[in-house]
Amino acid sequence: MSFISSSAAKKLSWRTNITTSTHIFRVSNPCALKSPLSSSVQDKENAVSEGNENDDQVTVNRIPIGKRQNQDKLEIIISRMMANRAWTTRLQNSVRTLVPEFDHTLVYNVLNTARNSEHALQFFRWVEKTGYRHDRSTTLKIIERLGGDSKNNHARCILLDMPKKGVQWDEDFFIELIYSYGKSGIVQESVNMFQKMKELGVERSIKTYDALFQVILRKGREAMARRFFNAMLQYGVMPTCRTYNIMIGGFFLSEKVRTAERFFKEMQEREISPNDVTYNTMINGYCRVKQMEHAEKFFVEMKEKKFIPDVISYTTMIKGYVSTGRVDDGLRLFEEMASAGIQPTDITYSTLLPGLCEADKMPEAHKLLKDMVAKHIAPRDKSIFLRLISCQCKLGNMDSATDVLEGMNQLNIPAEAAHYGVLIENFCKAGLHDRAIKLVDKVIENEILLNPRSTTEMESSAYNPMIEYLCNHGQTGKAETFFRQLLKKGIQDPAAFNNLLRGHSKEGSPEPALEILQIMGRRGVPSDADAYTALVESFLKKGEPADAKTALDGMIESGHTPGPELFRYVMESLFNDERVQTASRVMKSMIEKGVKENMDLVPKILEALFMRGHVEEAIGRVKLLLDHDYIPDFDNLLNALCQKQKTIAAQKLLEFGMERDDCTISFSSYDKVLDALLAEGKTLNAYSVLCKISEKGGLTDKSEDLIRSLNAEGNTKQADILSRMMKEGDNAFISSKKGKKKVAVNY
Repeated sequence: MSFISSSAAKKLSWRTNITTSTHIFRVSNPCALKSPLSSSVQDKENAVSEGNENDDQVTVNRIPIGKRQNQDKLEIIISRMMANRAWTTRLQNSVRTLVPEFDHTLVYNVLNTARNSEHALQFFRWVEKTGYRHDRSTTLKIIERLGGDSKNNHARCILLDMPKKGVQWDEDFFIELIYSYGKSGIVQESVNMFQKMKELGVERSIKTYDALFQVILRKGREAMARRFFNAMLQYGVMPTCRTYNIMIGGFFLSEKVRTAERFFKEMQEREISPNDVTYNTMINGYCRVKQMEHAEKFFVEMKEKKFIPDVISYTTMIKGYVSTGRVDDGLRLFEEMASAGIQPTDITYSTLLPGLCEADKMPEAHKLLKDMVAKHIAPRDKSIFLRLISCQCKLGNMDSATDVLEGMNQLNIPAEAAHYGVLIENFCKAGLHDRAIKLVDKVIENEILLNPRSTTEMESSAYNPMIEYLCNHGQTGKAETFFRQLLKKGIQDPAAFNNLLRGHSKEGSPEPALEILQIMGRRGVPSDADAYTALVESFLKKGEPADAKTALDGMIESGHTPGPELFRYVMESLFNDERVQTASRVMKSMIEKGVKENMDLVPKILEALFMRGHVEEAIGRVKLLLDHDYIPDFDNLLNALCQKQKTIAAQKLLEFGMERDDCTISFSSYDKVLDALLAEGKTLNAYSVLCKISEKGGLTDKSEDLIRSLNAEGNTKQADILSRMMKEGDNAFISSKKGKKKVAVNY
């Protein structure tokens, strides 16, 4: 069986023989395409294209069939026309103008060069309407094209209609459909087509049986294959060496080793000599089931039978050694192959290199890589390069790991995000950040992360340390450019976001940090408390306390509690910037969060609120403080307000305190408030305060002064009420003139 790696097998034609042999390509087109369009033929194509609006005006100098120059170019023109324009009557007329009469060679070439099978089918059906009659070659070609695109039912209909079109069946048509159904995984339909041949009287030679065996064995139907093989013998169709190669390879594929061995023995009993393909098949089969001693036996026997082992033989053996952990034997065989003058293929390298990596034989792997690059052999399995880089980095061979990247460049293999990622990660681990940054520059410049053909992604273990380093060393702008390419790939890594947030803030650029924060909010990315703290401090250092307060609010909304120092820093900055109300709101947030370390700022903020006329807000803050078990110094506040002639504010604060049961106010404060009100001639305000004092069971010696003022102002009713209250206040406590004693009520 031919040695095919897992990745290479996907790229080979499905119909490649499952036995080990050199690749045989089935060529059906008898006319090979030659050079590109000549200028004259291109002019023809342009003339036809320009005739879309009026096909009757198109004039093409016709050359009689059989004498036409550049005959191999007309199919290209027609194929392009079908690819670039809808299949309409106008297009058909354009083609007829170009070629009034079709011959078999041209029709075959058009079917072969059509961009896809749909175009080929449209042309196949239409050209019949022009009077052309398909022959064997054109019919077989359309069946092949349709089968290649798994349009098997269309191909089947064309095949069954062949006698009506005057084309006789032969087994090649049915073989095409057997292969096509097999490629589509519909084995039963392949069997049905095989059986249909008998119904239609089409002879089934060993070639048809071989095709059927390939299809059913590829799907592991080894029991079915044996039944058809026995039936074949009964019908008198004798197997060939190729038949046995297919059967043996298929049995090994299904791990039916005993059956494969029996067929090999039977082959010899029938006096069918094994060829080099047979030995390669046996070698590959034993390697597949990890029976290397048997594989070695056939490898030696192959040489004894004068069959020179080829690159497939050696590569298969190397694969077997690697799969069984015998890497040294695989390396020895590789050197033997080189000594024999047999050039390794990309599959050979892709087979041996992973084994060397697995065995930590990185010097040997590095040498093998250099040999591959020197011979400019690019493996189809690109994953080997990532494996090499990872293993070299694991052992600390950073220069050798970098050489792998350079080797990819020399082989014209684009390095992907994962290749750079592994190197960047390990450069960071080794403290070689300068080299990592150079790789990041390449990633950014070449937009490696955004390559739509890339099959790998960069891991967070690579980009997060790099972004963190850049942000901590004054290169946050580069880190953000790098990360924004990751964002376009849908990556939303919280660690990277927060590092960018911290980096911009520490560099004194809070605006881009705020933009990052907004992106995080839109995408639901969680933030770190210290990143928010850095942003708030950055705004404060820049002299923008209002923006700092906004960031602080966002921090709280995100579920973080700012520290006492941050609260103080923000409040002081706002207060010094004369943003008293804003500072008051920060104070409110601080109190609600239970932070009590900055209470020395509270009286300043409260006083400033009262002084600026924000009385209701100030009293609301006082209430908040009381609700959180903090009692402000009412006496100092009232004294300050009275001194600065804010008597109405003092009155409201006093009345608020009198209504609460959880605070006390000294009697001297009452006197100061009353004196201030009287001094400003606000006798009715003083009367209101005095009445409330009386309701609480206390009186003051200011009553008589107030009565006189009321009478003098004509407020006799209030003066009379106050006089009666004084007479009825026998049980009230009157303050001494010392002013140290408090009223015997709760204020």
